[in-house]
Amino acid sequence: MKPASRILSIISLLLVSFSLANAQESSKSVYYDAASFPIYGKAIENTSATYERLPASLEGVIRKPVWDLAHHSAGISVRFRSNSTSIRLRWESFGLHSMNHMTDTGTRGLDLYSQDPVNGKWRFVKSARPAKEIVNDQLIISNMEPVMREYIVYLSLYEGVRKLEIGVDEGSVIDQPAINSPRKGSPIVMYGSSILQGGCANRPGMAFTNIISRILDREVVNLGFSGNAILDYEIAELMAQVKDPAVFVLDNVPNSDAPTIDEREERFFRILRDAHPDVPVIFIENPNYPHLVFDKERASDVQARNASMKAVYEKLKKAGEKKIYYIKGDKMLGLDGEATVDGTHFTDLGMVRYTEYVLPTLRKALKKK
Repeated sequence: MKPASRILSIISLLLVSFSLANAQESSKSVYYDAASFPIYGKAIENTSATYERLPASLEGVIRKPVWDLAHHSAGISVRFRSNSTSIRLRWESFGLHSMNHMTDTGTRGLDLYSQDPVNGKWRFVKSARPAKEIVNDQLIISNMEPVMREYIVYLSLYEGVRKLEIGVDEGSVIDQPAINSPRKGSPIVMYGSSILQGGCANRPGMAFTNIISRILDREVVNLGFSGNAILDYEIAELMAQVKDPAVFVLDNVPNSDAPTIDEREERFFRILRDAHPDVPVIFIENPNYPHLVFDKERASDVQARNASMKAVYEKLKKAGEKKIYYIKGDKMLGLDGEATVDGTHFTDLGMVRYTEYVLPTLRKALKKK
């Protein structure tokens, strides 16, 4: 190769290297603490940690299984807006919780949604899929137009998020949301079992509490405690502390047997009613699990639980209680048996069917409020 040609080749390589370096520099992400943006889905602001569900004052007071489950970030989300062409999420989990009937994306991952500027609906962007590590850093979406968009990040359903950071392009804008959506304040407060906590949605955005929040454009508080919705009065007292609740939903039958409902359901209700005399309360029966067609002993147990729940409701109605509603469970999941992952916990299909089933009653209750 002639000296002149060699020099031109070297210059070309230098220019390419310089261009690549500039491209890498321009795509560099700058991280912001998500705690500086609005956090949705908490019963009260003063919880034991930023993305947890119970106040520190309940440690050692409430049963330990409930306290441990409160570290899970189910139903909690963060709102922001940005004109970045890419979004990264870096988060630290409390642990490496994993289950054999639920995806790791649902248990420990995150979901990113963006609001459609035309119709105002929230649209799924992409998930942050966790590796087998406590700290994860993932590019969620890239190559977007540099226009301002509203975003929401749904947190893990079955693991706690210790810290969350949002990464955007260097030089781009990230700011507080400009639109109050889902509407913050006057939340729907839902209490229940592992199903309400989110089991077993494939990803956080598909938990029915989050689906309901998007459809009704309203904040929803998720107080689902896997295997432990047995009417702890401390939870009722926490629910009673919620500022200006819109509706209370009691969906505890999957965890509460008939004697527990007989003994504790009415007092649990009274704690809510005494604090908020005009707030509607919805009682929900056990879902029509598909295996109940075959397991007659379990079917009899569920029938007894539902009968106890209905008896409490009827007693309250007879006593003159207003603004109380009852949702039967016999057709909640459809009749084809295809809406659960294991005969009990909901797939995404189950989450959608549950939502569609309870929405008419929720809308009716909200009108009364």
